[in-house]
Amino acid sequence: MPPSAHPTALRGPALTFTGDPFRDGLERTLVHEPDAIVAMQDGRITHFGPAARVAPLLPAETQIRDFGKDALISAGFIDTHVHFPQTTMIASHGAQLLDWLERYTFPAELKFADRAHTRRVARAFLQENLRNGITTSCVYCTVHAHSADILFEEAEALGLRLAAGKVLMDRNAPEALRDDVQTGYDDSLALIRKWHGRGRLLYAITPRFAGTSSPEQLAAAGALWRDHPDCLMQTHIAETQAEVAWIGELFPDRANYLDVYDHHGLCRGGAVFGHGIWLGDDELKRLHATDAAISHCPTSNFFLGSGMFDIARAKQADRPVRVGLGTDIGAGTSFSILQTLNEAYKAAQLNRHPLSAAHAYYLATRGSAAAMHLEDKVGSIAPGMEADLVVLGMRSTPLIAFRMDEARDFAEQLFIQMILGDDRAVQATYVAGRLVHER
Repeated sequence: MPPSAHPTALRGPALTFTGDPFRDGLERTLVHEPDAIVAMQDGRITHFGPAARVAPLLPAETQIRDFGKDALISAGFIDTHVHFPQTTMIASHGAQLLDWLERYTFPAELKFADRAHTRRVARAFLQENLRNGITTSCVYCTVHAHSADILFEEAEALGLRLAAGKVLMDRNAPEALRDDVQTGYDDSLALIRKWHGRGRLLYAITPRFAGTSSPEQLAAAGALWRDHPDCLMQTHIAETQAEVAWIGELFPDRANYLDVYDHHGLCRGGAVFGHGIWLGDDELKRLHATDAAISHCPTSNFFLGSGMFDIARAKQADRPVRVGLGTDIGAGTSFSILQTLNEAYKAAQLNRHPLSAAHAYYLATRGSAAAMHLEDKVGSIAPGMEADLVVLGMRSTPLIAFRMDEARDFAEQLFIQMILGDDRAVQATYVAGRLVHER
């Protein structure tokens, strides 16, 4: 769907970031305008700033929608790690990671051999994203090449910026969910040629994880990425201690889990590693050195009992790692980014490193864009950026409204929203300047 050619604008309080507050501090990076205008045309932001300054600069025909003082305009939320086929199995009881894959994930993904089922789930998945203010995501499909084709078709129809890839998986999975080195490579290459860079779509080369890809398949994925270096690469790493031990048995010649991927050419800028809970210091140093990223998936980590990712350790000043936020549906328990931030706060608390609400909102927007190396396109509000926006209602439930009356400042308002808010807070979602969801 093409972006609107007509100038439009949103008015209300706004929040964005000009840099990384973990590195540079909130004082230098956080922008809060109590009464802002965000103007848009042809899919991009044309103006942003205090309403009194911006309004006289707009074309006379600009339609301004005023959301009022109890709203908050933000860059659209970004989900850096999610499995769209697992929308059908969210909230499945009683297993940890490796058993959970066998009991729930693989049976659910077998159903994606059916194209009609795939399209129905893809549509439901994307609509749920928009309902929760998610405008960009990095998505795992299934081993079936058509699962990526169909998701890209549906995302293109909505005008979304989205990265996705067909899963590569040639061992330790049901036969009907395995490809092989050559077919995995060929299918991925065909999808890259068809979809990567088409409109706002990106391809992510997607070995599920080292446990389900042979060394030969990982090497083929590395070769594919060398030939198409502007693609993303996504996989899982160090989600559970049992998984880390298993990978050590499968790859005894490698120094650590990350080295499995690094050895096969799968660790550099544009790599998004899901979870990373149990990474060692050497691995974090290597992620920093290569400019690769971790996707923090707290609702999933708590749900499966995998552990607590320590974001303060990952962002350590002498070797900070890019970190984004992931819902990890369907081990993750909510499409709501606000609820995901709620759980991220709890993980930080348990690691004895409090996470401020402002740092958390950075993770959900510009930080996640940086994890996907898209911070020059999405994740913040500024002229020239793509006009993907979410408008939150800051008093979306009676309890939140009651609590907001006691808030001392904007920081406390953000924190209340992060802890108590959910999908009901999302008033409107804009993609490339077009309204695509309204509560």
